[in-house]
Amino acid sequence: MPDSAEVTGGKGDPVSTGPAYRIEDLAHRSGATVRTIRAYQDRGLLPRPERRGRANVYSDAHLARLHQIADLLDRGYTLASIKELLEAWDAGRGLGGVLGLVAEVDGPWSDEEAVRISRAELDERFGGSPDAVAVADAVELGVLEPVPGDEDSFLVPSPQELAVAVELHAAGVPLSAISGHLRELRGQVEHIAARFLEFTTEHVFARYLDGPHRPTDAEAAEAASLVRRLRPLAQQTVDAELARAMRLLAVRQLRLHLGTAEGAPERSATRTVVLPEETIRAVEGLVGEERAAEFVALAAEREVRARALDALTSRGVPPSDLDEED
Repeated sequence: MPDSAEVTGGKGDPVSTGPAYRIEDLAHRSGATVRTIRAYQDRGLLPRPERRGRANVYSDAHLARLHQIADLLDRGYTLASIKELLEAWDAGRGLGGVLGLVAEVDGPWSDEEAVRISRAELDERFGGSPDAVAVADAVELGVLEPVPGDEDSFLVPSPQELAVAVELHAAGVPLSAISGHLRELRGQVEHIAARFLEFTTEHVFARYLDGPHRPTDAEAAEAASLVRRLRPLAQQTVDAELARAMRLLAVRQLRLHLGTAEGAPERSATRTVVLPEETIRAVEGLVGEERAAEFVALAAEREVRARALDALTSRGVPPSDLDEED
């Protein structure tokens, strides 16, 4: 049992009366090791203990400080950043606003709730045959998370993502192809997310981050409110642009396989034609890079039709018959 004593917590900490711990007791109650506690003291993260006779004693203030450090480490802070935050706390500036901003950024960015799934149910949803390689890929990608102590269950952080994989597999896409596609897609989406963060940081959050001092509680609370308002915008923008791109590319793909117009005869083969670079640039300047190929194809087809009409006219085909011939 720890002794009751009056202990000084250190600079900025009030004198408190409560239990006094040996360093071994403090380590046991905090979950930190004795070596870690001493390292924190050396770095200035943890106040020095009180010297009572030959013994060093620690208080509940030390225990609370160790819990604060552990929480900030879990949130991704470095020890150097934690020291600055704790010094601000000791100086009376508070951590509430900053931690509120951290909680807002670190909170869920989706309305989805994780669900638990058994290995048997997982096998059933993907055709009934166990596939250890596919499961390992899913775990590596974070689509599935092992449940500690239960080898027959997984946690599914995004049920929607798993449902997409189930539908693609049912449509005939191999699981290895789905995993490969997700890896590629994830890299591209992370690039989009990084660009959106750079954009909003430059134009919205710079005033909170570029000053000589950390934001005040009021500034951090205002920034947290902005995060709540702007958080859905990234997904809404990507949804709209993805819908536009899918429609454009799906129409182009359909034309490639079925012809450029409804009722046009199916082409037996496609051929690559090399155009001068200056021609390509001129077309892109006229209609944009995304529609350049479509423009060239339609322009070539129009020229072919015009020449066919000229040939028919030169052979004396009556104008009334041109529509039927075309």
